[in-house]
Amino acid sequence: MLKQTSISPGAFSFTEKERANLRQMIDYSTINSIPEIWASVAARFGDELALYDPHSKPEVKLTYRELSQQIEQFAAGLQAMGIQPGTHVGLFADNSPRWMIADQGIMMAGATNIVRSAQADPQELIYILQNSDSTSLVVEDLKTLKQLQAFLEELPLELVIVLADEEPNLASALKIVNFQQLMTAGANYALKRVQQNRDTVATLLYTSGTTGKPKGVMLTHGNILHQVNNLGTIIQPGKNSRLLTILPTWHAYERTAEYFVLSQGCTLIYTNLRYFKKDLKEFKPNYMIGVPRLWESIYEGIQKQLREQPANKQKLVQFFLKISEEYVQAKRVANRLSLDKLHATNTEILLAKIKALVLYPLHALGEKVVYGKVREATGGQLKAVISGGGSLARHLDTFYEIINVTVLVGYGLTETAPVTNARRFWENLRYSAGKPLPETEVRIVNPETKQDVRQGESGLVLVRGPQIMQGYYKNPEATAKAIDGEGWFDTGDLGWVTSRNDLVLTGRAKDTIVLTNGENIEPQPIEDACVRSAYIDQMMLVGQDQRSLGALIVPNLDALQQWVKSQNLSLKIPTEYGNQREDLDNPQIESLYRQELNREVKNRPGYRADDRIAAFRLILEPFSIENGMMTQTLKIKRPVVTERYRDIIDGMFETR
Repeated sequence: MLKQTSISPGAFSFTEKERANLRQMIDYSTINSIPEIWASVAARFGDELALYDPHSKPEVKLTYRELSQQIEQFAAGLQAMGIQPGTHVGLFADNSPRWMIADQGIMMAGATNIVRSAQADPQELIYILQNSDSTSLVVEDLKTLKQLQAFLEELPLELVIVLADEEPNLASALKIVNFQQLMTAGANYALKRVQQNRDTVATLLYTSGTTGKPKGVMLTHGNILHQVNNLGTIIQPGKNSRLLTILPTWHAYERTAEYFVLSQGCTLIYTNLRYFKKDLKEFKPNYMIGVPRLWESIYEGIQKQLREQPANKQKLVQFFLKISEEYVQAKRVANRLSLDKLHATNTEILLAKIKALVLYPLHALGEKVVYGKVREATGGQLKAVISGGGSLARHLDTFYEIINVTVLVGYGLTETAPVTNARRFWENLRYSAGKPLPETEVRIVNPETKQDVRQGESGLVLVRGPQIMQGYYKNPEATAKAIDGEGWFDTGDLGWVTSRNDLVLTGRAKDTIVLTNGENIEPQPIEDACVRSAYIDQMMLVGQDQRSLGALIVPNLDALQQWVKSQNLSLKIPTEYGNQREDLDNPQIESLYRQELNREVKNRPGYRADDRIAAFRLILEPFSIENGMMTQTLKIKRPVVTERYRDIIDGMFETR
């Protein structure tokens, strides 16, 4: 299990720290399917708290013994209702303990589940049911079922299960039962154990993606068990460690992480955007899994509180932050963990150590006066937050290092179950996506020729390992395009590998903007730099086939109002997002944003003249899941946004 294959380019040694960390994790290398975990944890952790949902009515608490028992009972209920091994069962529901029971109950019954959010567009859900050949369906509640009912009658469904306790008294030809009715059936039926192996498909997870129809990613029990067995090289949660869960539980990233921490005896606590900040303080989690937008929202909340402080206090905090940024940058060089100075000379390292020693007293004072209080907002007991699902902006990476919240950035896709790379506590190379997981190989190739590039050069990222999907369901053409004959998966991402095998991502191949002069621009790093501005909440670069870059900017209205007030300007700024622009198009506002963009772009490492943003427009509709402009993991759907604002984009370039 601990064998590490060679990494191309360069060699990789599996550290003794990682071996030791894996040895202290509970080993599941001998099991063949995910449901086998639950009997083991029930025997080991029994009455310890596994799942806690404080926001359900009434609140739900399940011990490990209760969780295992209810999974088995759900599986038995499915078998009693006629679900056969190998069949496909849709699971359209969102975060709750019953989701985990249904998910694992379906697998334990020997079926493959097809998961998606109950909040997804009904047409998309129907497409997934049809494409996946599902013969049964589990839905969140009657509301979800009613949205789908007119279409379900035309599908070959044998059974519909409502996870809520509502009476399923709909007029329908379908057999419909609720959660309690299924569990009652399971209590009176002897579960038949189904033999599954690591090549058995456990789940179909349809990629929401940013373009085209979703594809069904076939993840096997082996794919997911690779993650359960090896995520211990990243974090080592012990019995009773608390993890606050907020991401969609059906998504590969959150889902695999939950399997892992539950396999180690942790407690999962459910939260949501409404209660998130309150729950951080109340439940004091030790770990959190999140996407960059989540860490950005916490950062923005802190910045908002800072803007509300008296001017002298703001200056003091900014002073400490500036000193501390210099301190952590020097410390990175001194510890050979600076991405910008990977090959620092001995003299540079010595000077960095001296600088860090000189600055440390002021940084320590900042810790006492400012940073400790900031951490209180997170509960004060975070050992690490794991960030994935997109690139983490440099200023966020640095900010969390300053306030002493460890951020371990990981990388992967739904097709890789999902983690291929991640940073470690003992070698946390900021701005990188870290080293490969055990048994995982990474290659960087020329996007056109698919030939390996030289070490340190940028190119297309390919990965290979036990976590790579079996393929796309009923789509051999797409599978062949994604996975070559030697098992290398084309991630579609661009990046390079350091001499110590840390992966550094630079963009996404299909997001590349090509200007009329032939220059290729990767938008994400520039966007990440620009949202560092207090006045920019969200931003998307545009400019394909144009002479220069443009940008759509969602302004931070609160910060903008504070600026207008500080400048004693008689300008009206909208108090909320919508159609009322007030004085948003005033030349003084335009001048502010021009200065902000120029500063942040030019201060970005690797700045080139073509990175300059020549045109921009402020828009008053934030990108969100609800309006279809973001994925479930809060990544901007660039084609959707481009189409939505086609006239505005065309107009900004016509005026130049």
